[in-house]
Amino acid sequence: MTHVVTENCIKCKFTDCVDVCPVDCFREGPNFLVIDPEECIDCAVCIPECPANAIFAEEDVPEHQKHFIALNAELSPEFESITSSKEPLEEAEHWNGKADKLKLLERNA
Repeated sequence: MTHVVTENCIKCKFTDCVDVCPVDCFREGPNFLVIDPEECIDCAVCIPECPANAIFAEEDVPEHQKHFIALNAELSPEFESITSSKEPLEEAEHWNGKADKLKLLERNA
């Protein structure tokens, strides 16, 4: 099993989770993080670090967010590795907790 970044990360991109990951499995897109399922060791240390509550164990992903399991796998090769925390996006607090953000997800050019 792996862990999955879900919709609430979009337009927030808090990176507190990155600092605690022992295997550097996070990947960074323009406005969203993903977890590379090939690298994740299922340790769960990232879950409590996420201020947006956007990370779940694969088996705990809410039903309406299940498509993010495939999306994390799809975007992992496309996004760059991130190994240390950065400042969140400028309007992260405004976007934290907002619904229906999938349409706002940006892919790399």
